[in-house]
Amino acid sequence: MLNFNEIKTGRIILLNNEPYIIVKSDHHQMGRGGAVLKVKCRNLITNNILERTFQGAEKAEEAETQNKKADFMYKDKDEAYFMDNESFEQFGLSIEDIGNKIEFLKEGTTVNVFYFNGSPVAIDLPIKMEFQVISAPPGVKGNSAGNVNKQVEIETGAKINVPMFIEEGDIIRINTESGEYVERAN
Repeated sequence: MLNFNEIKTGRIILLNNEPYIIVKSDHHQMGRGGAVLKVKCRNLITNNILERTFQGAEKAEEAETQNKKADFMYKDKDEAYFMDNESFEQFGLSIEDIGNKIEFLKEGTTVNVFYFNGSPVAIDLPIKMEFQVISAPPGVKGNSAGNVNKQVEIETGAKINVPMFIEEGDIIRINTESGEYVERAN
């Protein structure tokens, strides 16, 4: 069991007999009252978001999960396929379970795989990844005042907003959690 002060971002807890990863936690101290902890967590099986408030004396049950490394191999219409880095076993996860992370999966990417009750339930991508721009509209001359962006397509097919100076063929670094452009990689 996790005490009130151990419930933090990144921890995996058990709610309604399902594993949830805490994506955001805010600690609030109410004047004369006790402290409360508001958490936003994502179900590792269904990807649903749940907001929950813990009171000062409440505890949370930590989920029994395993974390293993696996390499992304390929995807088809319904599933993405991975190979465990230790046992070399191949397994698939439905694209629906992976959610919008599928936009940033490219062949050979090493991901963290969360196992719950012996089955893979979710993946975690590296926070920053590099991608090649395969399609970019030209920047318009004179359109550079302020923070002007354009939309480009990266090698996985995802569309990303980037600064006007990014061109086709450039390698860019993207934050996979937010889906935002970080910088041009050289």
